[in-house]
Amino acid sequence: MTFSVQVKVMPLKELLDPQGKAVMGGLGNLGLNAIHDVRIGKNISLQIEAASEEEARQIAEQAAKKLLANPVMEQFEININ
Repeated sequence: MTFSVQVKVMPLKELLDPQGKAVMGGLGNLGLNAIHDVRIGKNISLQIEAASEEEARQIAEQAAKKLLANPVMEQFEININ
């Protein structure tokens, strides 16, 4: 069975997000002052062939831990559709 998996990778909340800060400055320049914080991350879409949803989740976790996310600077979240 093929599972559609989304891996959301975001910088750790404790770390500075330079891209988010740059976008925040641009939004302020556009007069969008109601926005108080911006964090920029990655959304990665995977098609995983697995026997079960749990197996697909384990494969996605391995991919995220080994390649898709840097655990020193990023956290990840997995969603299966």
